[in-house]
Amino acid sequence: MVSSLFYLLLFLFFFPQHNLAQNNGRVATSTSLTATDETTPWFSPSGDFAFGFQKLQDKDQFLLCIWYAKIQEKTIVWHANISNPVPRGSRLQLDSQNGLILSDTQGNTIWRTDMVFGNIDHGFMNDTGNFVIMGNDSADPLWESFRNPTDTLLPSQTLERGSFLVSQRSEANFSQGRFYLRMVDNGNLVLVTKSVPSNSDDDDEYYNSETSDKANVTNSGDKLVFEENGMMYILKRNNQRQFLTNGSIPSASTNYHRVTLNFDGVLTHYYRSRSSNDSGWNILWAQPDNICFNIFSRGAGACGYNNVCNLGTNKRPVCNCPEGYSLVDPNDTYGNCKPDSAVSCDDVARGSPEDLYSFITVRDTDWPMSDLQKISPSTEQDCQSFCLNDCFCAVAIYRSDSCWKKKLPLWNGRIDTSLNAKAFIKRRKNGVPPLSPGLPNPGSPQSKNWRNWAVVSSTLLGSSVLVNVLFVGVLCWGFFHIYKKKAKTFRPTSHVADSICHSFTYKELVEATTDFKEELGRGAFGIVYKGVMPIGSRNVVAVKKLDRVAHEAEKEFMTEVNVISQTHHKNLVRLLGYCNEGPHRLLVYEYMSNGTLASYLFGDQKPTWSQRTKVAMGIARGLAYLHEECSTQIIHCDIKPQNILLDDYYIARISDFGLSKLLMINQSRTLTDIRGTRGYVAPEWFRNSQVTVKVDVYSFGVLLLEIITCRKSLENEESYGPEAILTDWVLDCFHDGKLEALVETDTEALNDKKQLERFVMVGIWCIQEDSTMRPTMRKVTQMLEGSVEVTTPPCPYTFSTTI
Repeated sequence: MVSSLFYLLLFLFFFPQHNLAQNNGRVATSTSLTATDETTPWFSPSGDFAFGFQKLQDKDQFLLCIWYAKIQEKTIVWHANISNPVPRGSRLQLDSQNGLILSDTQGNTIWRTDMVFGNIDHGFMNDTGNFVIMGNDSADPLWESFRNPTDTLLPSQTLERGSFLVSQRSEANFSQGRFYLRMVDNGNLVLVTKSVPSNSDDDDEYYNSETSDKANVTNSGDKLVFEENGMMYILKRNNQRQFLTNGSIPSASTNYHRVTLNFDGVLTHYYRSRSSNDSGWNILWAQPDNICFNIFSRGAGACGYNNVCNLGTNKRPVCNCPEGYSLVDPNDTYGNCKPDSAVSCDDVARGSPEDLYSFITVRDTDWPMSDLQKISPSTEQDCQSFCLNDCFCAVAIYRSDSCWKKKLPLWNGRIDTSLNAKAFIKRRKNGVPPLSPGLPNPGSPQSKNWRNWAVVSSTLLGSSVLVNVLFVGVLCWGFFHIYKKKAKTFRPTSHVADSICHSFTYKELVEATTDFKEELGRGAFGIVYKGVMPIGSRNVVAVKKLDRVAHEAEKEFMTEVNVISQTHHKNLVRLLGYCNEGPHRLLVYEYMSNGTLASYLFGDQKPTWSQRTKVAMGIARGLAYLHEECSTQIIHCDIKPQNILLDDYYIARISDFGLSKLLMINQSRTLTDIRGTRGYVAPEWFRNSQVTVKVDVYSFGVLLLEIITCRKSLENEESYGPEAILTDWVLDCFHDGKLEALVETDTEALNDKKQLERFVMVGIWCIQEDSTMRPTMRKVTQMLEGSVEVTTPPCPYTFSTTI
């Protein structure tokens, strides 16, 4: 007995990581973890995997994640989808009603498991690396990490249609990067990259499994399967398999396996010995085979602009700035490079190009997407001369008796030894300074006048000390009065970071709108007028006159315009310019030819079901972008059909985002102290609760139900009776199993009952009175797309307050 107790104490001393609150992988409700160096994570029964907090290197910050616990690297296979790591002292708890809740030191919720409510029995850390939350009355998990992957798949895990992996931003930055592995609805497995992370289809594909068969849908891909033995394949709908793994596979009983979409865009199958801590991760296969050779039509490539990609020994890209260039961010070797000395057309009058520039010669390097001009035939010497005498040419590539002049920025840069090419990189000669602004070009008439004036001035100034003093005094007096006059005449303008956003004078906008003659619409922010001016891809614009903005709030106005101007998404109306002149504050937008969603939905001709579902998903993607993917989070505060516009192709575009901050406090609320419009307002506005992005989720839920039914959120009670309040009517139909009443004679919707039910349930989840129960817009998008299962929503009215 004493011996047994001794060994038990000895085991606990040397292996403190096996938490007594956890029984063989099982985690009881109310169990919690704190982000500290000493906290013991939740281990799987074998101890292969751990779930908890990992401290990030050189930072007093922690990441909530799952990792391999028995190997030295502690390789992470899953992490909570949050933008930033959490501070020391943050807390994770398994709540009996809401699942996992991650809170900061002030108790604010940072992250939680979506769509998990009530009847939770326990959590379990599996030996597969999958953490699951189990209910009291269900054999299936209420939530599992395998169904919410980040950048890694593990054996026994699948990737369903509509689901995706997304890479990290960098090796040390766990926020979302720009590379995605997607199992597309049509059955293709694709690798794509996006300049702006989003769930939209606007992406740049660089791998395609070609497992979609339009002629025979059953022959199309259904899911990506990673078997326990390490085999990976696409399972088709007819149960045939297309294997990604070729050749022999190291035994899964003696090796760990994982497939990770790396931050550089390479999808890699890794394996390593379970018993040896010195073996490290080995590569079984990678896709693409050489990412440096992939052409990206909408981005810089595997490496940044002006950077050069070279394949490393591990099939991963290695990026290096070419000679004469250096990194914009010294800590990001995969980022953009900048020229050490600028090549400028302003140098033309300073002397001959031969006196100003020389070339650095580099072999087997090319930027195939940056062509300025091809000249063929050409000699090597002629090629250099062509580039030297073209002020727009930054690099010349010579191969096969042809010359390619390249312009900045250089992109898709790569090293290719098969080219037998020479790259001539143009650079300013040593001792030739860049042209200083404000000084005349040497050799120009202005330069001669400047020299003549300088000679005369020097002669006069040298004649007498008294004359010098008088002369300097006159100069100062003249400079003061000129400056004072200019200060009265010209008001310094604020600048918007996005150079595409133009600053207009009020006079220009008066002329463009013919003195604000044609009104397009009006709302809480002012009146919108149609205008004509040469900006953007078209001449027609929409000019919004913000007549309610506080006139003294110039700084706030420019701050908000700066934020709005930097947004770029296919489901947002783009800001083209602004006017900030005296009392006049106006915004210039793209003109949307098909008007508002309100007129589209509630007009005489009802849109088709497919048109409506497309609009709903577009709005969801746009809101997800505003909430999670902008550099500055934007809460719209007034989502409604009148603020959704339709472009030429009836693509939904959100307008008026970010403008609520521009209103004066006593004019920014349309219901007592509430921002928004009656019928779309979230309940927390009535309780003086903290307002978050979830107010937009609520409004979107109401809007989604309007899109489904083509009915307004509030109708005339005399005409509609108990069906006047849309949300109440939808709830009644849902609970009574009469969804067909919502779409009446819409045959297309009735034939797609599964999608109809999914959309209705998503809408009900969004209008939950408890804001913590509403999903994020990112999750809403996934549910609408069908990539995440939608569970049956509870009754949303859990409080006494009603709208």
